[in-house]
Amino acid sequence: METVETVFRIESPRIIAGAARIVRDVGIAEELAQDALVAALEQWPESGVPEKPGAWLMATAKHRAVDLVRRREVYARKLAEVGRALEDVPPPGPEDLDDPDGIDDDLLRLIFTACHPVLPTQGRIALTLRLLGGLTTEEIARAFLAGEATVAQRIVRAKRTLARAGVPFEVPYGEEREARLSSVLEVIYLVFNEGYSATAGDDLLRPALCEDALRLARVLAGLMPEEPEVHGLAALLELQASRIPARTGPDGEPVLLADQNRARWDRLLMHRGIEALRRAGPGLPGPYAVQAAIAACHARAVRYEETDWATIAALYGRLGAMAPSPVVELNRAVAVSMAEGPDAGLPLVDALADEPALKDYHLLPSVRGDLLARLGRREEARAEFVRAAELTRNARERGLLLERAARLAEPPRAESG
Repeated sequence: METVETVFRIESPRIIAGAARIVRDVGIAEELAQDALVAALEQWPESGVPEKPGAWLMATAKHRAVDLVRRREVYARKLAEVGRALEDVPPPGPEDLDDPDGIDDDLLRLIFTACHPVLPTQGRIALTLRLLGGLTTEEIARAFLAGEATVAQRIVRAKRTLARAGVPFEVPYGEEREARLSSVLEVIYLVFNEGYSATAGDDLLRPALCEDALRLARVLAGLMPEEPEVHGLAALLELQASRIPARTGPDGEPVLLADQNRARWDRLLMHRGIEALRRAGPGLPGPYAVQAAIAACHARAVRYEETDWATIAALYGRLGAMAPSPVVELNRAVAVSMAEGPDAGLPLVDALADEPALKDYHLLPSVRGDLLARLGRREEARAEFVRAAELTRNARERGLLLERAARLAEPPRAESG
């Protein structure tokens, strides 16, 4: 029944979160949510879709969660702690949704649990997309070009790790909160990046992943309105997403920033990004806010030639001080080359040649090739583009790099007088 599955996909994160508050185990909570879905598939075709289907699914899952807690002696102590709240869970029916603040609290707990640092990065990403994105294992595998069995194992291991580690289903406070929030933001950022510039495969973009990350960032910003970096991340993703319509041509080929038709940039997303950056507060409080400020510089430039590269270079310098990284330094080198000329940027790029983190990073030779081409050193530039093409695992990027290399192999065109 398509209606049931659609409602469940929308409501599943809140249903899982509500059940997890009772059973204190996200794996069991997901099973209870699936049980509620099965119950709906069995009952709704005969009884009709309830007036508030989300409330029906939530109440069903919670009712089964309470029954499970009552049946298990091992949960007796937890049942006593939860107290009368469990007794008052109503049977499934067309009730109103729970108190919105309570649901939001549960959802926030689920986000922090799925993104717990005890899990490896890939496990956090897979579990977050499963529990909070509502994606099936098959959809996650397709998005990341991974085997379905591999993704399924990551999810199972993540649930087991959380259970074995006794990770509490709660929102952290105090000193732990900052570290745990950093883990949450990293997961959302990595999901978006994989959609924005796919590391492998035949497509440059995977818009569905960008949309999932955007939705998670917006939910988090609504749940944690007092956290500046949450708004910084939301701003960054909104602004980056605004460029997606112009980043590929009719056949899916990449379009470089200098060649993009800025009329195709999404003005609504740009506006949302600028507003989120404003909510992050003055002084650019963290790395995501600084990156959002860089993206805002691009958004404010009506034409590529009007880009404020000097400000962008300074912002990358600030980002490097906050979160040192060879990739940040490479981006700063690009900005410096645009502000002061390729001869100013090339030494900065060459200084990164021995960085272990950039050993197989295709953008290092790609940037170097671009700077050499601008300096008229065509054969050296061509070799760098070929090397970059060999390093990338994305077919679209490889095609663009080889095309640039081929153009440099041709005799330079004489300028018309």
